[in-house]
Amino acid sequence: MNWIQFGRLIHSIYSHNGKLPNLEWIQSLGLLAVKLGQIHALRSDFLEPEKCEHLSKLFRNNESMGPEDFLKLVKSTAIPEFISFFEKIEADALATASVGQVHLGALKDGTRVVIKAVKKDVRENFIADVSSVRRLFRFIAFFYRKLKRVGNPEAILNDIEEYTLSELDLRKEVDGVRTLASIRDKNKDQYDFSKLSFARVHEPLCNKNVMVSDFIPGPSLDELLDEGKLDYDTLLELFKIHGYYMFCAGIFHGDLHPGNVLVDEDQGHFYFIDTGYIGRVGPKIRKGLFYFFKALTENDFSEASQALNTMSDDPLIGRAMEKFESDLINLYEDFPGSKVSEISLTRKMMETIRLGVESGMSFDQGIFAIVRSLMYLDGMVLRCNPNAVLMDDMKAFIDDFERFI
Repeated sequence: MNWIQFGRLIHSIYSHNGKLPNLEWIQSLGLLAVKLGQIHALRSDFLEPEKCEHLSKLFRNNESMGPEDFLKLVKSTAIPEFISFFEKIEADALATASVGQVHLGALKDGTRVVIKAVKKDVRENFIADVSSVRRLFRFIAFFYRKLKRVGNPEAILNDIEEYTLSELDLRKEVDGVRTLASIRDKNKDQYDFSKLSFARVHEPLCNKNVMVSDFIPGPSLDELLDEGKLDYDTLLELFKIHGYYMFCAGIFHGDLHPGNVLVDEDQGHFYFIDTGYIGRVGPKIRKGLFYFFKALTENDFSEASQALNTMSDDPLIGRAMEKFESDLINLYEDFPGSKVSEISLTRKMMETIRLGVESGMSFDQGIFAIVRSLMYLDGMVLRCNPNAVLMDDMKAFIDDFERFI
């Protein structure tokens, strides 16, 4: 993807000409373009709902390779004699993602599994596209230095690069399952993880390019949202689980968009998939962000400003802090009791970080992984229950987290 194509991509997403972006064209630009489209699919805080719904198809409707090509890919990239372990591999794809393709299969003992394989050349093309766009950002920032300080698009690009490259090494996905399951098992006696499960991974059959795990028959949250079948209380249960990982453990699924959560409708369990990128934040950001959100649930914006300041690598003092506190109180003047369709939490968070940076604060790049997670969760609420007063609904379990901080 060259600079002109990147410009056309951004224009197609942000333009108000009534036209929806061409998804086939976006996919033809490569993985970086798809990732950018997926991120914007959840930004109904400033894009038209119809455009967001259209872009959300990029979570599941990606170009599929044929059965023969898939088997050829597996044979050339999997462990030796991989095919011999299977009784059957379905010809048609179960799902096609931006980085790979998934097929159903059955092991010789009858176990139903899914086989995920990374598409060839995806990694190399993605790295080249990121390098090209990074040069563009640096070129723009040279002439418009405020962009780097406030918007910092290069840091956002770095975040996309980090989690996407992790996705492209399926050994990291295996490790991700192990990491998240270990945190659940270690803490299940003190916190309710009864609704979180992970598909069993058949590690001897896995390598960098191919992964095999048990088949989970349930739909994804994205499918349930698309069909209007996701109950809001179910979504709040997901918030409780993911919130513990973020605020209490500081280790969490770093790409928890609605296509990466399956729901076993018989047992009501969540299954986290595509765990290749595990987000990690240190105590300063983890605790500061928790107390920031706790203050928001209590409409104490003075305390929220103090919590945000503890997260900064360059905390404000004196009159600078007083002005920031006053500005933040004004920023959140219309926030109490607002519905997510009226005021987006994600948008407020972005405005808050911008205000902090313009006031002299600076934040570790690790904050972007959490902001992206909050963006995904906020976007799900907008699709599920636009009349929700999210901060009121979050208050009970935010308060519960405090005993683990």
